[in-house]
Amino acid sequence: MLRYRLRELMADYQYKTGERITFGELSQKTGIHRATLSRIANQKGYSTVTDNIDKLCDFFGCTVSDLMEHIPSEIE
Repeated sequence: MLRYRLRELMADYQYKTGERITFGELSQKTGIHRATLSRIANQKGYSTVTDNIDKLCDFFGCTVSDLMEHIPSEIE
């Protein structure tokens, strides 16, 4: 499963710039629908297109591994 670190990146953005960013503002700046951003941040195991990952990495100036991490599934 993939875990997104979108909320952490938004908090880092606020720390670095002194400006709080909402999903609405992030949506306007990246072109990603607000509902999609909310799902990425809140829905466990949400799957999104690579274009969204690319846009978020461009906006935050981060790598894919800064945005998301792989959590191994427990397969029995």
